[in-house]
Amino acid sequence: MPESSPPAPRRLTELAQACGCAAKLSPALLDAVLPRLRRAPDPNLVVGFEGAEDAAVYRLAPGLALVQTVDFFTPIVDAPEDFGAIAAANALSDVYAMGGRPLIALSVLAFPPRESAELLRRILQGGLDKLEEAGCALGGGHSLRDEELKFGYSVTGVVHPERVLRNAGARPGDRLHLSKPLGTGVITTALKQGAAEAGHVAAAVATMKTLNSAAAAVALAAGARAATDVTGFGLLGHARELARASGVRLRLEAAAVPLLPGAVGYAERFQSQGLRNNRDFAHADAAFAAAVPAALRALLWDPQTSGGLLVALPPGAPAAAALGPCIGAVEAPEPEAPCIAVV
Repeated sequence: MPESSPPAPRRLTELAQACGCAAKLSPALLDAVLPRLRRAPDPNLVVGFEGAEDAAVYRLAPGLALVQTVDFFTPIVDAPEDFGAIAAANALSDVYAMGGRPLIALSVLAFPPRESAELLRRILQGGLDKLEEAGCALGGGHSLRDEELKFGYSVTGVVHPERVLRNAGARPGDRLHLSKPLGTGVITTALKQGAAEAGHVAAAVATMKTLNSAAAAVALAAGARAATDVTGFGLLGHARELARASGVRLRLEAAAVPLLPGAVGYAERFQSQGLRNNRDFAHADAAFAAAVPAALRALLWDPQTSGGLLVALPPGAPAAAALGPCIGAVEAPEPEAPCIAVV
Protein backbone atom coordinates (compact mmCIF):
# COMPACT_ATOMS: atom_id res chain seq x y z
CA MET A 1 0.00 0.00 0.00
CA PRO A 2 1.32 3.49 -0.79
CA GLU A 3 2.36 5.53 2.22
CA SER A 4 -0.15 8.18 3.19
CA SER A 5 1.13 11.74 3.23
CA PRO A 6 1.24 13.51 6.60
CA PRO A 7 -1.70 15.79 7.33
CA ALA A 8 -1.21 19.43 6.42
CA PRO A 9 -0.46 21.64 9.43
CA ARG A 10 -3.44 23.52 10.78
CA ARG A 11 -3.73 27.20 10.03
CA LEU A 12 -3.67 29.21 13.24
CA THR A 13 -6.51 31.43 12.05
CA GLU A 14 -8.69 28.29 11.98
CA LEU A 15 -8.38 28.22 15.78
CA ALA A 16 -10.20 31.55 16.22
CA GLN A 17 -13.72 32.79 15.62
CA ALA A 18 -12.40 36.34 15.10
CA CYS A 19 -8.84 37.43 14.36
CA GLY A 20 -6.66 39.62 16.56
CA CYS A 21 -8.11 42.89 17.81
CA ALA A 22 -11.27 42.29 15.77
CA ALA A 23 -12.17 39.92 18.62
CA LYS A 24 -12.50 42.79 21.11
CA LEU A 25 -15.74 43.31 22.97
CA SER A 26 -18.02 45.86 21.38
CA PRO A 27 -17.20 49.42 22.51
CA ALA A 28 -20.93 49.88 23.14
CA LEU A 29 -20.87 47.11 25.76
CA LEU A 30 -17.80 48.56 27.48
CA ASP A 31 -19.31 52.05 27.41
CA ALA A 32 -22.43 50.71 29.12
CA VAL A 33 -20.50 49.06 31.95
CA LEU A 34 -17.25 50.89 32.77
CA PRO A 35 -18.73 54.30 33.77
CA ARG A 36 -20.97 52.53 36.32
CA LEU A 37 -18.12 50.89 38.25
CA ARG A 38 -17.39 52.22 41.73
CA ARG A 39 -13.75 53.27 42.13
CA ALA A 40 -11.72 54.11 45.22
CA PRO A 41 -9.67 57.27 44.59
CA ASP A 42 -5.88 56.99 44.71
CA PRO A 43 -3.84 60.20 44.44
CA ASN A 44 -0.95 58.33 42.83
CA LEU A 45 -3.05 56.90 40.00
CA VAL A 46 -2.11 59.45 37.35
CA VAL A 47 -4.03 57.69 34.55
CA GLY A 48 -6.79 55.15 35.10
CA PHE A 49 -9.46 53.65 32.87
CA GLU A 50 -11.90 56.55 32.96
CA GLY A 51 -10.40 58.36 29.95
CA ALA A 52 -10.10 55.45 27.50
CA GLU A 53 -6.31 55.77 27.67
CA ASP A 54 -3.93 53.15 26.30
CA ALA A 55 -2.38 52.18 29.65
CA ALA A 56 -2.49 52.96 33.35
CA VAL A 57 0.12 55.22 34.97
CA TYR A 58 0.94 55.02 38.69
CA ARG A 59 3.27 57.53 40.40
CA LEU A 60 6.04 55.99 42.52
CA ALA A 61 8.06 59.15 43.16
CA PRO A 62 8.01 62.78 41.96
CA GLY A 63 9.96 61.91 38.80
CA LEU A 64 9.02 58.25 38.31
CA ALA A 65 5.84 56.40 37.43
CA LEU A 66 4.90 52.91 36.29
CA VAL A 67 3.10 52.37 32.98
CA GLN A 68 1.07 49.17 32.96
CA THR A 69 -1.01 47.46 30.31
CA VAL A 70 -2.27 44.05 29.23
CA ASP A 71 -3.20 42.93 25.73
CA PHE A 72 -3.86 39.51 24.27
CA PHE A 73 -5.88 38.13 21.37
CA THR A 74 -6.66 35.25 19.06
CA PRO A 75 -4.43 34.33 16.07
CA ILE A 76 -4.21 37.11 13.51
CA VAL A 77 -1.90 35.21 11.10
CA ASP A 78 -1.03 31.57 10.41
CA ALA A 79 2.74 31.50 11.07
CA PRO A 80 3.33 30.78 14.79
CA GLU A 81 6.44 32.96 15.13
CA ASP A 82 4.67 35.88 13.46
CA PHE A 83 1.67 35.49 15.75
CA GLY A 84 3.93 35.63 18.81
CA ALA A 85 5.85 38.64 17.51
CA ILE A 86 2.69 40.56 16.62
CA ALA A 87 1.18 39.84 20.04
CA ALA A 88 4.31 41.23 21.68
CA ALA A 89 4.50 44.33 19.45
CA ASN A 90 0.82 45.02 20.07
CA ALA A 91 1.16 44.83 23.85
CA LEU A 92 4.34 46.93 23.91
CA SER A 93 2.61 49.58 21.83
CA ASP A 94 0.43 50.73 24.72
CA VAL A 95 3.51 51.67 26.73
CA TYR A 96 5.04 53.54 23.78
CA ALA A 97 1.74 55.36 23.18
CA MET A 98 1.94 56.77 26.72
CA GLY A 99 5.50 57.99 26.18
CA GLY A 100 6.94 55.21 28.34
CA ARG A 101 9.79 52.71 28.15
CA PRO A 102 8.89 49.00 28.58
CA LEU A 103 10.87 47.07 31.20
CA ILE A 104 9.29 43.69 31.88
CA ALA A 105 6.46 41.55 30.48
CA LEU A 106 4.43 38.56 31.65
CA SER A 107 2.81 36.30 29.08
CA VAL A 108 -0.92 35.52 29.00
CA LEU A 109 -1.69 32.25 27.23
CA ALA A 110 -4.78 30.13 26.49
CA PHE A 111 -3.79 27.01 24.54
CA PRO A 112 -5.82 24.12 23.09
CA PRO A 113 -4.55 20.93 24.77
CA ARG A 114 -4.78 18.96 21.50
CA GLU A 115 -2.18 21.18 19.81
CA SER A 116 1.53 20.34 19.83
CA ALA A 117 4.29 21.47 22.16
CA GLU A 118 6.30 22.53 19.10
CA LEU A 119 3.53 24.90 18.01
CA LEU A 120 3.53 26.46 21.48
CA ARG A 121 7.33 26.79 21.49
CA ARG A 122 7.28 28.62 18.15
CA ILE A 123 4.62 31.10 19.33
CA LEU A 124 6.47 31.82 22.56
CA GLN A 125 9.81 32.21 20.79
CA GLY A 126 8.35 34.68 18.30
CA GLY A 127 7.09 36.79 21.16
CA LEU A 128 10.32 36.53 23.12
CA ASP A 129 12.38 37.64 20.11
CA LYS A 130 10.22 40.77 19.75
CA LEU A 131 10.49 41.55 23.48
CA GLU A 132 14.27 41.29 23.22
CA GLU A 133 14.24 43.67 20.25
CA ALA A 134 12.38 46.15 22.48
CA GLY A 135 14.81 45.67 25.38
CA CYS A 136 11.97 44.30 27.50
CA ALA A 137 12.60 41.33 29.83
CA LEU A 138 10.22 38.37 30.07
CA GLY A 139 9.53 37.54 33.70
CA GLY A 140 7.17 34.58 33.29
CA GLY A 141 3.45 34.31 32.69
CA HIS A 142 0.23 32.39 33.18
CA SER A 143 -1.43 29.74 31.04
CA LEU A 144 -4.65 27.77 30.91
CA ARG A 145 -6.41 25.26 28.68
CA ASP A 146 -8.84 26.69 26.15
CA GLU A 147 -10.22 25.41 22.87
CA GLU A 148 -9.54 28.82 21.32
CA LEU A 149 -5.90 29.92 21.17
CA LYS A 150 -5.15 33.30 22.75
CA PHE A 151 -1.80 34.93 23.48
CA GLY A 152 -0.39 38.24 24.60
CA TYR A 153 1.38 40.04 27.41
CA SER A 154 1.03 42.26 30.43
CA VAL A 155 3.76 44.88 30.08
CA THR A 156 5.17 47.18 32.76
CA GLY A 157 7.31 50.20 31.91
CA VAL A 158 8.36 53.55 33.31
CA VAL A 159 7.62 57.16 32.43
CA HIS A 160 8.07 60.57 34.00
CA PRO A 161 4.64 61.40 35.50
CA GLU A 162 4.78 64.92 34.05
CA ARG A 163 5.66 63.73 30.53
CA VAL A 164 2.92 61.21 29.89
CA LEU A 165 1.37 61.23 26.42
CA ARG A 166 -2.42 61.07 26.73
CA ASN A 167 -5.57 61.29 24.65
CA ALA A 168 -6.21 64.70 26.17
CA GLY A 169 -4.00 67.63 25.19
CA ALA A 170 -4.60 68.20 21.47
CA ARG A 171 -5.20 71.87 20.62
CA PRO A 172 -6.65 73.67 17.60
CA GLY A 173 -3.96 74.10 14.98
CA ASP A 174 -2.12 70.87 15.81
CA ARG A 175 -1.28 68.50 12.94
CA LEU A 176 -2.31 64.85 13.04
CA HIS A 177 0.15 62.15 11.96
CA LEU A 178 -0.40 58.40 11.58
CA SER A 179 2.71 56.22 11.76
CA LYS A 180 1.40 53.00 10.14
CA PRO A 181 -0.94 52.24 7.22
CA LEU A 182 -4.46 50.91 7.77
CA GLY A 183 -5.88 47.64 6.51
CA THR A 184 -4.67 44.85 8.80
CA GLY A 185 -8.24 44.00 9.82
CA VAL A 186 -9.72 43.46 6.37
CA ILE A 187 -6.59 41.69 5.12
CA THR A 188 -6.49 39.22 8.00
CA THR A 189 -10.25 38.66 7.72
CA ALA A 190 -9.64 37.71 4.09
CA LEU A 191 -6.71 35.51 5.20
CA LYS A 192 -8.95 33.62 7.60
CA GLN A 193 -11.28 32.89 4.67
CA GLY A 194 -8.40 31.83 2.42
CA ALA A 195 -8.87 34.78 0.07
CA ALA A 196 -5.86 37.02 0.77
CA GLU A 197 -2.91 37.33 -1.61
CA ALA A 198 0.45 36.29 -0.13
CA GLY A 199 2.09 39.63 -0.90
CA HIS A 200 -0.69 41.57 0.80
CA VAL A 201 -0.46 39.34 3.88
CA ALA A 202 3.32 39.77 3.99
CA ALA A 203 2.98 43.56 3.94
CA ALA A 204 0.40 43.44 6.74
CA VAL A 205 2.57 41.12 8.83
CA ALA A 206 5.58 43.39 8.40
CA THR A 207 3.73 46.46 9.66
CA MET A 208 2.13 44.57 12.57
CA LYS A 209 5.56 43.29 13.68
CA THR A 210 7.07 46.79 13.62
CA LEU A 211 7.53 48.29 17.05
CA ASN A 212 6.13 51.76 17.74
CA SER A 213 9.29 52.70 19.65
CA ALA A 214 10.75 54.91 16.89
CA ALA A 215 7.45 56.74 16.32
CA ALA A 216 7.08 57.35 20.06
CA ALA A 217 10.62 58.71 20.35
CA VAL A 218 10.02 61.12 17.45
CA ALA A 219 6.69 62.21 18.93
CA LEU A 220 8.28 62.99 22.30
CA ALA A 221 11.19 64.85 20.71
CA ALA A 222 8.79 66.92 18.59
CA GLY A 223 6.73 67.95 21.61
CA ALA A 224 3.61 65.91 20.86
CA ARG A 225 0.57 67.17 22.73
CA ALA A 226 -1.54 64.01 22.50
CA ALA A 227 -1.17 60.47 21.21
CA THR A 228 -2.90 57.10 21.06
CA ASP A 229 -2.23 53.85 19.29
CA VAL A 230 -4.73 52.75 16.66
CA THR A 231 -5.90 49.23 17.44
CA GLY A 232 -9.19 47.41 17.89
CA PHE A 233 -11.55 50.40 17.71
CA GLY A 234 -10.13 51.54 14.37
CA LEU A 235 -8.72 54.92 13.39
CA LEU A 236 -12.04 56.71 13.86
CA GLY A 237 -12.77 55.01 17.18
CA HIS A 238 -9.44 56.02 18.67
CA ALA A 239 -9.56 59.46 17.03
CA ARG A 240 -12.95 59.94 18.68
CA GLU A 241 -11.42 59.20 22.08
CA LEU A 242 -8.66 61.75 21.45
CA ALA A 243 -11.11 64.39 20.24
CA ARG A 244 -13.51 63.95 23.15
CA ALA A 245 -10.75 63.87 25.78
CA SER A 246 -9.16 67.01 24.31
CA GLY A 247 -12.43 68.88 23.75
CA VAL A 248 -11.65 69.48 20.07
CA ARG A 249 -12.78 68.55 16.57
CA LEU A 250 -10.56 66.55 14.21
CA ARG A 251 -10.51 67.11 10.45
CA LEU A 252 -9.14 64.07 8.63
CA GLU A 253 -8.07 64.09 4.98
CA ALA A 254 -9.27 60.71 3.71
CA ALA A 255 -6.92 60.69 0.71
CA ALA A 256 -3.91 61.28 2.99
CA VAL A 257 -4.50 58.25 5.21
CA PRO A 258 -1.87 55.59 4.41
CA LEU A 259 -3.25 52.19 3.36
CA LEU A 260 -1.73 48.74 2.99
CA PRO A 261 -1.55 47.25 -0.52
CA GLY A 262 -4.85 45.65 -1.45
CA ALA A 263 -6.71 47.09 1.54
CA VAL A 264 -9.36 48.92 -0.49
CA GLY A 265 -10.31 45.78 -2.41
CA TYR A 266 -10.58 43.68 0.74
CA ALA A 267 -12.64 46.39 2.45
CA GLU A 268 -15.28 45.93 -0.24
CA ARG A 269 -15.67 42.22 0.57
CA PHE A 270 -14.26 41.34 4.00
CA GLN A 271 -15.64 43.42 6.85
CA SER A 272 -15.39 41.84 10.31
CA GLN A 273 -17.96 42.04 13.07
CA GLY A 274 -15.47 44.22 14.92
CA LEU A 275 -15.57 46.75 12.06
CA ARG A 276 -19.36 46.81 12.17
CA ASN A 277 -19.34 47.18 15.97
CA ASN A 278 -17.00 50.17 15.73
CA ARG A 279 -19.15 51.85 13.09
CA ASP A 280 -22.42 51.18 14.89
CA PHE A 281 -21.10 52.59 18.16
CA ALA A 282 -19.49 55.84 16.99
CA HIS A 283 -21.03 56.68 13.60
CA ALA A 284 -22.81 59.72 15.04
CA ASP A 285 -19.43 61.25 15.96
CA ALA A 286 -18.03 61.17 12.41
CA ALA A 287 -19.29 63.19 9.44
CA PHE A 288 -18.11 62.13 5.97
CA ALA A 289 -17.89 64.25 2.86
CA ALA A 290 -19.97 62.75 0.07
CA ALA A 291 -16.86 62.17 -2.05
CA VAL A 292 -15.28 59.71 0.43
CA PRO A 293 -15.74 56.21 -1.09
CA ALA A 294 -17.55 53.52 0.89
CA ALA A 295 -14.50 51.21 1.00
CA LEU A 296 -12.32 53.97 2.43
CA ARG A 297 -14.97 54.79 5.03
CA ALA A 298 -14.93 51.12 6.06
CA LEU A 299 -11.14 51.14 6.43
CA LEU A 300 -11.36 54.08 8.81
CA TRP A 301 -13.52 51.89 11.09
CA ASP A 302 -11.43 48.74 10.50
CA PRO A 303 -10.02 47.17 13.71
CA GLN A 304 -6.24 47.32 13.55
CA THR A 305 -3.88 44.93 15.29
CA SER A 306 -0.54 46.40 16.36
CA GLY A 307 -1.46 49.59 14.50
CA GLY A 308 0.42 52.85 14.41
CA LEU A 309 0.41 55.92 16.62
CA LEU A 310 -1.99 58.79 15.98
CA VAL A 311 -0.10 61.86 17.18
CA ALA A 312 -1.07 65.52 17.53
CA LEU A 313 1.96 67.76 16.88
CA PRO A 314 2.01 71.52 17.52
CA PRO A 315 2.33 73.83 14.50
CA GLY A 316 5.89 74.07 13.24
CA ALA A 317 7.12 70.99 15.10
CA PRO A 318 9.48 68.79 13.07
CA ALA A 319 7.99 65.46 11.97
CA ALA A 320 10.40 62.69 10.95
CA ALA A 321 9.44 59.86 8.64
CA ALA A 322 8.82 57.55 11.61
CA LEU A 323 5.64 59.50 12.40
CA GLY A 324 4.14 58.87 8.98
CA PRO A 325 2.18 61.34 6.88
CA CYS A 326 0.10 64.23 8.11
CA ILE A 327 -3.52 63.07 7.77
CA GLY A 328 -5.37 66.06 9.16
CA ALA A 329 -5.57 68.79 11.74
CA VAL A 330 -7.12 69.69 15.06
CA GLU A 331 -9.83 72.35 15.03
CA ALA A 332 -11.95 74.14 17.59
CA PRO A 333 -15.12 72.25 18.47
CA GLU A 334 -18.40 73.18 16.84
CA PRO A 335 -21.57 73.02 18.93
CA GLU A 336 -23.86 70.12 18.01
CA ALA A 337 -21.43 68.96 15.29
CA PRO A 338 -19.68 65.55 15.19
CA CYS A 339 -16.21 65.64 16.73
CA ILE A 340 -14.64 64.19 13.54
CA ALA A 341 -14.98 65.47 9.99
CA VAL A 342 -13.65 63.24 7.19
CA VAL A 343 -13.18 65.10 3.93
